[in-house]
Amino acid sequence: MSTALQLKEEGNRHFQAGDYIGADGLYSKAIIADSKNPALYTNRAMARLKLGHWESVIVDCQACLALAPHNMKAHYYLAQAQLSTRDYDGALENALAAHRLCAATNDKSLGAVTSLVLRCKKDRWEARERRRLRQERELEEEMLHLLRRDRDEMLMAVPSGGMTEWRVIEEEANDKMRALSRVFETARAQGQKRREVPDWAIDDISFAILVDPVITKTGKSYERATIMEHLRRHPSDPLTREPLSAADLRPNLALRQACEEFLEENGWAVDW
Repeated sequence: MSTALQLKEEGNRHFQAGDYIGADGLYSKAIIADSKNPALYTNRAMARLKLGHWESVIVDCQACLALAPHNMKAHYYLAQAQLSTRDYDGALENALAAHRLCAATNDKSLGAVTSLVLRCKKDRWEARERRRLRQERELEEEMLHLLRRDRDEMLMAVPSGGMTEWRVIEEEANDKMRALSRVFETARAQGQKRREVPDWAIDDISFAILVDPVITKTGKSYERATIMEHLRRHPSDPLTREPLSAADLRPNLALRQACEEFLEENGWAVDW
């Protein structure tokens, strides 16, 4: 048995025992002994995920992908680390890459990867919402500031003794500022409104938002991960109980596109 393999197996034992620091050290020694083995980088990345060393996880996953571009675990761990460092676009890109690889090989991790895709979509949506709300608040304050400045300049130009004109200018300015605040408040209320999740976007097995829907021979669509798990236990159609295999499933691309568009505007729906 090679030195690298011995170190890897010893690292696995430490990892299974919950000694992630020890596992990290052993995987590092294994990488020194065999720097061209992509599995060693994903093993160390897995230990570093447990330790919360996000940047190191990213480096390890990128090293693995340089050696093996289609390594599912590297994309999966990389997405998790990027999500923790708030690189939402990168996280979603790698989660989707991991999902494609899982789906192509019918990997049993498909359910976990599907959940990660949904989490990435939700966190990215929430980040965009926070940015949008911040920008709206900043714009509102900037416009109110301009209205106040214009009001003050007009008041300073009122001749001495012109109290009536003074009151008219102040009332008109205050009306404009109240109207502006109402417009922004209405926009915020609409933007934060929770819409009903349409039935067509929900998987009837997991009751989660569909990510990668596939259609059966009877025309019913399910989430790929959940129907594949069902077929592993019961190779039959969930509705008709007739024989059904993975080969009978077809991607429902139109439904997938519709769900993606819904989540782009309603990321909160992931946790509906």
